[in-house]
Amino acid sequence: MDVSFVPVAEHQDRTRTAYDGVVELYASMFADRLETRPFTRAMVTTFAELVRATGNLRTADLGCGPGHLTAVLHDLELDAFGLDLSPAMVAHARRAHPSLRFDEARMEALPVEDRALGGVLAHYSMIHTPPGELPALLAEQARVLAPGGLILVSFFATDGPEPVRFDHKVTPAYSWPVDRFAELLAGAGLATFARLLHDPASERGFLDAHLLARLQ
Repeated sequence: MDVSFVPVAEHQDRTRTAYDGVVELYASMFADRLETRPFTRAMVTTFAELVRATGNLRTADLGCGPGHLTAVLHDLELDAFGLDLSPAMVAHARRAHPSLRFDEARMEALPVEDRALGGVLAHYSMIHTPPGELPALLAEQARVLAPGGLILVSFFATDGPEPVRFDHKVTPAYSWPVDRFAELLAGAGLATFARLLHDPASERGFLDAHLLARLQ
């Protein structure tokens, strides 16, 4: 079977089950809240500053996991809330950050009204999505952004012309050519205006990529 056409429910069920089983380990890996990740910290800080400038502080952290970045966004003066496919991750986030809102949600059907948000953070939260399904997820994120709203997408990058499937430690994932990913953002009405590529933070060998885009 072509992995690009695995039914949505099937691969999402696998992803949810996989992350439900690694909550404590995953949370411990990111407990530093970007203190050891200067490039990511710089992009998230810039994203927050630009969202604040829109006047609409409401921001969704999609695939929020244990809530560490939702808390960072809150500290950066955004009205941030987290959404995640994994109920175990959501439960952990609620315990760790009881003053913030966290809910279960699928990224193709966000529980957010149209044109409601000033910002969307998708921090490595679409890496498990088969390439054929990614445009629909980006269109859904564009739907919930107000005109001029910002999105910051982070993912693993490859130098080749096509996405590359690889064995992520939790569940299979994909790395993307940066220009191809930017084209998909443009197809959803999201214009990329800043990008950052840097050496990998892990042994996987892929570059880490961050694209900052604005809804037109």
